[in-house]
Amino acid sequence: MITHPSLEPDLEPDLVDLPAVPRLGGVYARGAAAAGRLAVTRRAGRAPGELPDVAYRVRGVRADPEHLLAYQRLVGEEARDELPAGFVHVLAFPIATALMARADFPLPLLGMVHLANVVEQRRAVRSDEPLDVVAHARDLRPHRSGTQVDLVVEVASADEVVWRGTSTYLAKGTRLAPGAVGIPSSEVVDGPAGAQPADGVDDGRARFEAPLPTGRWQLGADTGRRYAAVSGDRNPIHLSALSAKALGFPRAIAHGMDTAARLLADVGPARGDAFVWSVEFVKPVLLPATVPTSVRRTATGFAVAAWDGRTGTPHVVGSVTPASA
Repeated sequence: MITHPSLEPDLEPDLVDLPAVPRLGGVYARGAAAAGRLAVTRRAGRAPGELPDVAYRVRGVRADPEHLLAYQRLVGEEARDELPAGFVHVLAFPIATALMARADFPLPLLGMVHLANVVEQRRAVRSDEPLDVVAHARDLRPHRSGTQVDLVVEVASADEVVWRGTSTYLAKGTRLAPGAVGIPSSEVVDGPAGAQPADGVDDGRARFEAPLPTGRWQLGADTGRRYAAVSGDRNPIHLSALSAKALGFPRAIAHGMDTAARLLADVGPARGDAFVWSVEFVKPVLLPATVPTSVRRTATGFAVAAWDGRTGTPHVVGSVTPASA
């Protein structure tokens, strides 16, 4: 059983040690093959209905200095020896993605939409530290546009957990059968999801009112490809209008973690070395786009947001709460 320092006792999947961080090209190829098999078995009523009870671990993960610098330049972080919280996500992302590419994972990897992310960074993470990364999936549950799941990653240095992230993903249009783990019969919604991107926040959220902008992004049509180059996340919904349309989007969309990381960079050193960073990806940014943004001080830290300047519809909303707050 897993012995990672801080995973909850009731969430102890079998631990599998991987020899190295998986290459995302191979992961996506396996995910595409698994999605094809999943579609066939789902039509036959034999698709898996629960998450695999397994966690993946890779020991001794290290940041490459050139990779780190390219990431910092892209999202607007200062060139420092400490790893930005978003870069730690990038290092761990292939390990979590490999879980979603398994043949027994109940949701298709390709076309998965990132709905929300919560990161707890407990201290500054140095670029020369060897890191142990553990990833597992949990909480399979319905969403009005499909099915969602959490991918949980813990990053440790010398047995000290220094970073913990929970990413919530949506498989649009995928409805698990009644009786699947975490999917009560009363909550299963029949029929396909709409073709337009669903927002990622509960219907009962507070109404968003665009604040005075403190910044503005100019995001070109190649924004998804540029972030893919530094993150390895080459999900087709981000790469081109053609590949995005094949998966139900009118144009390519920006990576959620790209927009979130840009907002975190806008907060800057005031966030401190330890903080909780929480974001919800409400409406995808269709590329190209001009996006007004805001970073505002609050009683506990900072509120961050990016929205459509024409309609006032939010793209990303969130908060950064320093540990000292």
